[in-house]
Amino acid sequence: MTHSRRIAIVGAGMAGVTCARTLAQAGHHVTLFEKSAGVSGRMATRESPFGTFDHGAQYFTVRDARFASALETVPGLCKPWSANTVRVLDELGRVAAASLPSKDPHWVPRPAMSALVSRWAQPLGEQIILQTRVTGIERDPMSVTRWQLRTEGANDARQVFCGFDAVLLATPAPQAHDLLASSKIATGLGQLMETVKMAPCWTLMLAFPNAMQPGMSSLGPQWNAARSTHHRMAWLARESSKPGRKSIERWTVQASAAWSQEHLEDDNARVEAKLLKAFAEVTGIRAQPSFTQTHRWRYAKTMQPLNKTHLWDAKSGIGACGDWCIGHRVEDAFVSGLELALRVA
Repeated sequence: MTHSRRIAIVGAGMAGVTCARTLAQAGHHVTLFEKSAGVSGRMATRESPFGTFDHGAQYFTVRDARFASALETVPGLCKPWSANTVRVLDELGRVAAASLPSKDPHWVPRPAMSALVSRWAQPLGEQIILQTRVTGIERDPMSVTRWQLRTEGANDARQVFCGFDAVLLATPAPQAHDLLASSKIATGLGQLMETVKMAPCWTLMLAFPNAMQPGMSSLGPQWNAARSTHHRMAWLARESSKPGRKSIERWTVQASAAWSQEHLEDDNARVEAKLLKAFAEVTGIRAQPSFTQTHRWRYAKTMQPLNKTHLWDAKSGIGACGDWCIGHRVEDAFVSGLELALRVA
């Protein structure tokens, strides 16, 4: 019989929730801390009066058999997206490849990307503590073999959670590294995290409700998604083309890693203007959107992974997981969280 332990997990994205639910199923008591108002991490969804935007991960693939098995627990939640993806060659919107070949179907949860992680997180219930940022990890003075977490919540409310046998970090590598460093925890894990390189991404969300006129199914190009070589943009997607979404014309634009890094500290208005101009150049859509919003992901895509599925120091009881361990895909995050949980359990 498994000896039940108290385990803290920091970060409620795909990796954190996968890790938490696996450990809970193994009989451990899990507390999951998330700084945001909801779970999902970069599988995030932004609500608007005109429909949702998947402003983080756009879709996922299914290559790992364990991921495929896990998806069978939520039948019907995810559907293939016929993205009709093209490659846009330049600022003139010329298409270099009419339809990019893909060996992996693009899958999306309904009604939004966040739905999958949210569904998997439901059984954890009150074990998830939202809007709570972990600011420090230290030894529990009441039991020196255990850990306690210092946190900040809404309205700067501060609280200490005690008595954890293990602390697992399911955040981007730079954030996990900084938390270990500020907590002065010398496990050697932080040094390994320094080898990971992650790039930022500015995201622009646009809605064109006036495009829905009789006889008009969409605005602009006939493709629904594009990988772009425009110096400002890497990806464009027509959100309304995804299954289970509202039909109002909506687009998500994700800037390139290089441009996002160059403009990382720009204000939202400046970023919005530049990306909107690039969007018009590539798509030919020059109508004024009724809704615009930007979001900055400081750590969006893994450029140099750890090349290990997870990190775990059994002596200290400190571990880490995330897509950055092995790649940048949604299923990489799933595999990393699962592998760490199996190691700890």
